[in-house]
Amino acid sequence: MSRPPKTLKHCEFRFYEELNDFLPPARRKVSFRHAFSGTPTVKDRIQALGVPHTEVDLILVDGVSVDFQHHLHGGERVAVYPTFERFDLAELNLLRPTPLRQPAFVLDVHLGRLARYLRLLGLDTLYRNDWPDEELASVALAEHRTLLTRDVGLLKRNAVTHGAFLRATAPRQQLIEVLERFDLWRQLRLFSRCAQCNGAIAPVTRASVAGETPPRVYAYQRHFYRCQGCNKLYWEGKHCDRLRHWLEPLLRERGLTWPEAEDAPRQ
Repeated sequence: MSRPPKTLKHCEFRFYEELNDFLPPARRKVSFRHAFSGTPTVKDRIQALGVPHTEVDLILVDGVSVDFQHHLHGGERVAVYPTFERFDLAELNLLRPTPLRQPAFVLDVHLGRLARYLRLLGLDTLYRNDWPDEELASVALAEHRTLLTRDVGLLKRNAVTHGAFLRATAPRQQLIEVLERFDLWRQLRLFSRCAQCNGAIAPVTRASVAGETPPRVYAYQRHFYRCQGCNKLYWEGKHCDRLRHWLEPLLRERGLTWPEAEDAPRQ
C-alpha cells in the first residue's frame, strides 16, 4: 500500500542587498513563493535556497525578528537581510552568538595569496593549503575566527558561526573586500606579521644578523626584523614599497595615512 503524498506548504521569501548574489536571477530582489513540507527551521530553508547562514544578520517573519531556529508552518512572509553597518539592531534577534571584536581569520585552501596580504598588513590570519573543510570549520569555531572562503557549501556547515563569502576572484580585490566588509582600514599594521607563518615580527640588531644575510643586502640595509614564530629574517625590499604604494591612495580616500594606520616598525 503506497503512502499518501506529503502535503506541501508555502511561504513567501524576500532577500535583500548582496544576499541576492546567491539566488538565481529570477528570484533576485523580488518576493517569491517557496514550497516545503513539515515544519523546518527558517535557517534550513534559507540555506536550501542557496544562501549561507553566515551571510545573514536579520530575519523577519511576518514583521517580527526571529532567530535561525524559528520553525515555519506555512503562510508566512520571510524577509532576510545581510550584515548591517549603520543600523542599531539592539532590540532584534542577534544571529551571531557573540560578535568577534578582534579581527582574526582562517582562510580556505584557495586563498593563499590573500592570506599573505592580510598577514603583511598585520591581520591575524591562519592558512594551510592542505586543510580539509571539516578542520577549517573546527579551527574557526575553536579559535573564534572568521572563515573566509569562496565555497558556499563550507559556510553552510553548522559549526561555522562567523564566516564570509568572498565575491572577488583577484587577490587584491579580495583584500579590499575584506578590509571594507570588516572595517579594518584603521587596524592595519604594515609588516608586523610574518607572511609565512603569521607570527609577530620584532626588530633585531644589524650586527646580530651579519652572518645570515647576503653581503649585498647587508651592505645597504640598516634595519632587520625576525619572526618570533618561525625565526625567518626580514628586511624591507621592493615588494614592501609596491604594497605600500598600492594601498596609500586607498587609505587617503578614507582620510588615513600610514602614520595613522601603522605604529609598528617596518621591515
